[in-house]
Amino acid sequence: MRIGIFGGTGPAGSGLAARLASTGYPTVIGSRSKERAAEKVDGLLAAWPDLVGLLDAGDNTDAADCDLVVIATPWDSAARTAQENAAALEGKIVVSMANALVRVNKEFQPLVPPRGSVAAHVQAAVPHSHVVAAFHHLPAAELGNLDDPIDSDVLICGDDPAAVHSVSEIIEKFPGCRPLDAGELSNAMAIEAFTAVLLQLNVRYKTRVAPKLTGIKRDPRAVDAG
Repeated sequence: MRIGIFGGTGPAGSGLAARLASTGYPTVIGSRSKERAAEKVDGLLAAWPDLVGLLDAGDNTDAADCDLVVIATPWDSAARTAQENAAALEGKIVVSMANALVRVNKEFQPLVPPRGSVAAHVQAAVPHSHVVAAFHHLPAAELGNLDDPIDSDVLICGDDPAAVHSVSEIIEKFPGCRPLDAGELSNAMAIEAFTAVLLQLNVRYKTRVAPKLTGIKRDPRAVDAG
């Protein structure tokens, strides 16, 4: 599976690209500027030479041609970027990882985007794609630090169970990560908003937090299969 990332030159997008490539997924860092994407790829390959042959640079059109696409753009351009590439995204899994947030003085506040969440707005923009919300709570620095595992659960939601399962399989390959099926895409509103709480904890305790949930003994997909 080849994975493309819209907005892949930012901290979260480039960190995710490096992590995906480190687990064996050929990944294209997309950007509105192919030159900027190439600079980002050159920097990542200088830091992680083992990723040579797994990381490529391109514009968003190149990223859209991949088998699965992740949207890592700022939240207010996520749906527009998806819509600009709607034809190429038709029938594909599209992962939304953007959070609609604003900082007011020292506090982070969630915003309510059109249709209630960024993921729902993206789904409306590309109705013939399978939108999944994921990766919202993974700290960008930890994503891009391939020397260490990421100690975090990853909440995933979407209306297509097969798409959620496919994204879960990708996350399972990230050392230290556990994918958790959080239900339908309507739950993206709460998942995205919770990011403001995590960022506030980062500020208050001068750290980078990630969620770990207790009490889940078995993968619910395994229960369903049984």
